[in-house]
Amino acid sequence: MSDYGSSSSYQDDKPKVDSELQEFLLAEKERAQFQAQIHEFNDFCWEKCVDKPGTKLDSRTETCLHNCVDRFIDVSLLITNRFAQILQKSTGNM
Repeated sequence: MSDYGSSSSYQDDKPKVDSELQEFLLAEKERAQFQAQIHEFNDFCWEKCVDKPGTKLDSRTETCLHNCVDRFIDVSLLITNRFAQILQKSTGNM
């Protein structure tokens, strides 16, 4: 007789599938957040640094874009760390 009709086999595999699905969804969520961050960099820094699009970037525009992205990352990390500190303090008081 085949194992396909057995519900216990399905039940045993379910926690494994659930954890794999959760890991996959978490990875996809992180990838989407990363892509959103990249788009945010592009939009903000392009508006700030690029006066008129050309066939290649001049050194001033390239430097501006580099500095813009660096500062954007610095601020994002600062904000993330600050929220983590606030969250840690709020959970420590409970």
